[in-house]
Amino acid sequence: MTILRHELKQNKKSLIIWIVAIAFLLATCIFLFPEMKGEMDSVSEVFSSMGGFSEAFGMDKVSFGTLTGFYSVECGNILGLGGAFFVALTAVTILAKEEKEHTGEFLLTHPISRIEVVTGKLIAVLVQVVVMNLIIYLVAIGSMAVIGEEIPWKEITLLHTAYFLMQLELGGICFGVSAFLRKGSLGIGLGIAIIMYFLNIITNISESTEFLKYITPFAYAEGTDIVSNLSLDISLIVLGMAYGIAGIICGYIKYSKKDIA
Repeated sequence: MTILRHELKQNKKSLIIWIVAIAFLLATCIFLFPEMKGEMDSVSEVFSSMGGFSEAFGMDKVSFGTLTGFYSVECGNILGLGGAFFVALTAVTILAKEEKEHTGEFLLTHPISRIEVVTGKLIAVLVQVVVMNLIIYLVAIGSMAVIGEEIPWKEITLLHTAYFLMQLELGGICFGVSAFLRKGSLGIGLGIAIIMYFLNIITNISESTEFLKYITPFAYAEGTDIVSNLSLDISLIVLGMAYGIAGIICGYIKYSKKDIA
């Protein structure tokens, strides 16, 4: 519990900044919808006829004239990328920083096992992801109520659930990677998130690269697919959670045997 409290206290400022930034952009996007609603039908026609570009972002599957269609594309990108960047940066530094900041020798002299250290840090990442997603979900619902739109509870809940699960997978993978790092790690975390994002875009453009959807967590967090089908792809989610768990297990194994510099 001491490690958990320490990590949460140390990352509090970063968590608040990310929550405020994502929530502000999300709320602003929702507040713009009533002003743009009347023009969105023509916008949808334009986007749907843009070929590969429309397919890359799923804009050919939904109508921008509806709140769910608008939210799945515009707000979905904000939450998808913002959440992915936050969890990747948080998880990929959580174990590596003990060597980078030369605090490992102090931490490991305390009467706690390395397993307890890893567990405390893992729970800290999970708590931050849960807090961020819960607050942003409430902000999204509240913003929709403010503009007077009927809240599409099922669609919004499915979307946010998918983004949450995506962040858990990315967090697990980056957490495992963190155990192998000794110095710089921010670039690696961002790199993992960006690569996964672009793999999903490539998957949407070409049928020959459809196999990539089994690699990137953005595949089951595709907002337009979720809104169109009103369901989540359970098979991809199970596979994604397996990747995340595998990353966490690797982190435990590596850190428990690691020679801390």
